[in-house]
Formats: sequence, C-alpha cells, structure tokens
Amino acid sequence: RNLLSVGYKNVIGARRASWRIFSSIEQKEEGRGNEHNVKKIKEYRQKVESELNKICNDIMTVIDEHLIPSATGGESTVFYYK
Repeated sequence: RNLLSVGYKNVIGARRASWRIFSSIEQKEEGRGNEHNVKKIKEYRQKVESELNKICNDIMTVIDEHLIPSATGGESTVFYYK
C-alpha cells in the first residue's frame, strides 16, 4: 500500500511541479506580449495536463476495480478511499 502511495505521489508531484513552472512562464510571456512563446508553452502545459489526467484516471481505475474489491480489512479499504 505504502509503495503505491509513494510512487503515485512522486509521479504526480513531478508533473504538478512542471505544470506550475509552465503556467508561470506562460504568464510572464503573455505579459511581455510574446505570443509565439505563449503558444508553445501552452502546448507543453496542455501535454502535462493530459499526462496528469491519464495517470489519475489510471490509478483511480486500479483502486476502484482491483484494490478496494480485494481489500481484506477496514483499514485497507479506508486507505484506498483516502
């Protein structure tokens, strides 16, 4: 359980950090009026968003379809719902 949680947090955390950086750079470039860079940055940010959505949907599917149904104790079930 803990390995799943730590692994998931590491994968998501790296992409969330990337998303924040891209968003910050995008705002700075918009302020400078550099539309060419804004377009490229927006594409990268949307790619990161897409990856985040896929990872989150994948883990939710694993939890809902496999882990919760096979959880043997209340503590495990609560952990997965959390």
